[in-house]
Amino acid sequence: MEDISFRSTIQAERLHFTQEPQTAVHFPGTGKRQSTSHSDRTHLPDPVTPGREYQDVTVTYHLATRLISDQETGPSGDDGTGR
Repeated sequence: MEDISFRSTIQAERLHFTQEPQTAVHFPGTGKRQSTSHSDRTHLPDPVTPGREYQDVTVTYHLATRLISDQETGPSGDDGTGR
């Protein structure tokens, strides 16, 4: 179960990038957390090609995070996410 879960969908008839986007997801603050984020894309590769026009694009972005207690972490504090 997540403490925070976010989903957003965008659609575009045409989409053009002048340069490859630089994206990052950060979870600042204190406490250990288990987090995931990913996007599902239609007609949009990863990575995009600068200068190319993409048509009929849909992107659905998912983000979920939750705080985890010391009982949920391993002996070294590892939360099992590999992050």
